[in-house]
Amino acid sequence: MKSCDLLIETKGLKKYFKTPAGLLHAVDDVDLAIRRGTTLGVVGESGCGKSTLGRVLLRLLEPTAGSILFEGRDVAALKGQSMKRFRQEAQIIFQDPYASLNPRMTVSNIIAEPIIVGGAKGSSETRQRVQQLMETVGLGARLTNTYPHELDGGRRQRIGVARALAVDPRFIVCDEPVSALDVSIQAQILNLLMDLQDRMGLTYLFITHDLSVVKHISDEIAVMYLGQCVERAPVRELFRNPLHPYTQALLAAIPLPNLKKRGRKREILQGEISSPIDPKPGCRFAPRCIHAQASCGSRNFPLADQGEEHMVACALYQA
Repeated sequence: MKSCDLLIETKGLKKYFKTPAGLLHAVDDVDLAIRRGTTLGVVGESGCGKSTLGRVLLRLLEPTAGSILFEGRDVAALKGQSMKRFRQEAQIIFQDPYASLNPRMTVSNIIAEPIIVGGAKGSSETRQRVQQLMETVGLGARLTNTYPHELDGGRRQRIGVARALAVDPRFIVCDEPVSALDVSIQAQILNLLMDLQDRMGLTYLFITHDLSVVKHISDEIAVMYLGQCVERAPVRELFRNPLHPYTQALLAAIPLPNLKKRGRKREILQGEISSPIDPKPGCRFAPRCIHAQASCGSRNFPLADQGEEHMVACALYQA
């Protein structure tokens, strides 16, 4: 992957939280790279660190260690006006449209807020920009003075999308933006995001636990388990040839109408989930892995290139 193609990348990114029981390794030594105008999907079980990763990338949470490079700039070192410019270039769409919108503000005021904070001059300019954004995301002008509680989940999430677009960002973290919506509404929001990406050249980090959703919208997928990236590959390659036992178990669990057409045996994961608090050396998936070897419990395995831009961290593929 050429460095000039990259918009954002991480190297050895870590985020630990202090708890009474010890250090919680929410994100632990994660290396990612996202090309301009593409979508990196991040999947994994609840609690694997997906949302924390997204917030650290935007510096809504400060990283414990490692680097975040945005067009070669170290995001962790940005201050003052440089940080303000980054805030305009990188935005987030939150998971819950019911909780992420101020119930005391109208639709127009919610969308206008980041424009005003960004330094817009003149109320007429702001109103015009808000109307343009509402039209862009499919919100009718009649909703300008309505409040979030008067709208359904799909329209509320469209407000969230418009708010994220208000400062003309190039990178957007989509933190499970459709998980709280009905299936039919999910498709509308996904199609909206894909259309906006085509029209505006946006780059997404798309966080989800739904493999059918991530397959639909992503160019590349990163699979996370207990704070670590265990596999990364282009979307077609990952679904065609999953290598890590955890990825294989995730894909085998996708419900299909005809079980005989699954193409692989469904495996029920056994064993206890390792604790992310002060984890011991070794693969964190080993206690649940049917292919675990003696070496799996004693050392960590880095992501190794298996060809076709397919990276996997597993003893089965280490020399």
